[in-house]
Amino acid sequence: MMNAVETRVPVTVLTGFLGSGKTTLLNRILTENHGKKIAVIENEFGEVGIDNDLVIGAEEEIFEMNNGCICCTVRGDLIRILGHLMKRRDKFDYIMVETTGMADPGPVAQTFYVDDDMQQKLHLDAIVTLVDAKHIWEHIDDSDEAKEQVAFADVILLNKIDLVDPEDLERLEARIKSMNSMAKIYRSRDAVVEMDKILNVGGFNLDRALEVDPKFMEPEYPFEWSGIYQLNAGTYEWVMGEGPDPAMGAALLPLANTGLAAKEAILMDAVLTFSEDEQALEAGKMMGLGKGQYNQLVLNENGETVFNFAIQQPGLYMLFTEHHPDEFDARLCGAGSVRDPLETREYKPDHEHDEEVTSVGITLHGDLQLDKLNGWLSQLLREQGQDIFRMKGVLSVRGWDERFVFQGVHMLFDGRPDRPWENELRQNKMIFIGRNLDRAALENGFRECLAS
Repeated sequence: MMNAVETRVPVTVLTGFLGSGKTTLLNRILTENHGKKIAVIENEFGEVGIDNDLVIGAEEEIFEMNNGCICCTVRGDLIRILGHLMKRRDKFDYIMVETTGMADPGPVAQTFYVDDDMQQKLHLDAIVTLVDAKHIWEHIDDSDEAKEQVAFADVILLNKIDLVDPEDLERLEARIKSMNSMAKIYRSRDAVVEMDKILNVGGFNLDRALEVDPKFMEPEYPFEWSGIYQLNAGTYEWVMGEGPDPAMGAALLPLANTGLAAKEAILMDAVLTFSEDEQALEAGKMMGLGKGQYNQLVLNENGETVFNFAIQQPGLYMLFTEHHPDEFDARLCGAGSVRDPLETREYKPDHEHDEEVTSVGITLHGDLQLDKLNGWLSQLLREQGQDIFRMKGVLSVRGWDERFVFQGVHMLFDGRPDRPWENELRQNKMIFIGRNLDRAALENGFRECLAS
C-alpha cells in the first residue's frame, strides 16, 4: 500500500533534442530560489556541461551550489550513481537527470522500475522534454529520438517561441498533441518557466493529468460539438456566419431518449455518418436527416448562410457539427425564433496524427478481473512492448476497496493499491503512448479483462 505521505525522493528526467535549451533550463533550476537542494546527474556525453561559474567546489563529485543545491557529475551506470547518491541522502531532497540530446528517455525511466531498492527510495515525478520550436521541424519527421522524447514526456516545454511565427507555433503544438495527448505543454523563451510547472508536478499521476485536460482520456471524434433539441414537425433553419473554414460538416439524427444508452448508441451512429462521403450543400439547400446523411455546409461570401431541414416526426434530435457553432456564430431557428438545445456536449476532435507515434486513451466502466488484466498486459508487452513507450492508468479491480494505480515504460510496469474509492465512481482509465497503436485492438483487449 502506498504511504499517505510520500517519503521517496522525487526524480525529474530532463530531455530534449540537441540545442533545445536543456542546459539553459538546468542552470536556471540550479539558481532559482525554490528552496530545494537538488542533485543533478548529467549524462557524460552531454553536449554542454553545467556552467562552471554556477558551481562551488567543482573538483568534487558532489558539491554544494550557491543556493544550497547539489550537483553530481555522472560517471558510470545510472543505478550505481543513484545508489551512491542515496548514501548521502541528507544532502539533497530532489534529483534531476539530464540526458543527451540524442537519447531515448525510455531506458532512463525504466531504471526506476528494474531495481527494487530504487523503487523503495525514489519515484519518477516526471519526464520533462524541451522542444526547439524553431528547428524541431528538421527532425520530428525523420528522427526516432525526437519522436520518442515527445512521446515519453509528461511536460513539454516549447522553447524559443520568440523565433517562430504564431501560426507556426500553433501548428507545432497541434502536431505534438497528436503524438502525446497527455503531456502538459507550456511555451517559453530562453527556457523561462515557473518551477512548479516542472518540479513536483506528479506527472505519473493520472488524476493530475485529468485536472489539466479532462478530455484527454476520451477517444477522438470527427466532430467537436453536439446539441440535443426537442423539435415539432415543421421546417427549420441552421444559420451560419463566416468561420475559420469555408465549410462545416454536420449531421442531424433522431434520438430515442436522453438516457445514457441512447446517447452512446447515437454517438456511434454519428461517427459512422461522418465517415460517409459528404454531401456538399450550398445556401438554401435542404440538409439530410438520419444515419448516413453527412452534410458539408458550404459558406458563401455574402454574410449569413442559411440551410434548411424538415422534421416529419416530432421528438428529440441530436445535431453534430464538425466545429463548435460559436466559431461560425451558428444557431438553429424555427417558427421565427432561435431554438436553444436541451443540452450540449463538446468532444475531443480528431486531427492528423503522426504516422507512427500516437496516444490512445480508454475509459471503461465496471470492475476488472486482475488475472485477466495481468494475462492481457503480459501478452501485449511480449508482442508490442518495444512500440509501447508509456502506459498509465487508474483501475477498479473486483474485490478491492482501493484504486489500483498502474504505470509502465516499454516492457516494464508497476501496479499497486492507492487510496480507497469511497464515494467516487468506480471506473477504469488507461492511456497508451507509442508507435503504430491499434485503438480498436487495445479497447477490445482491455474490455475482455472485465470481470464476468
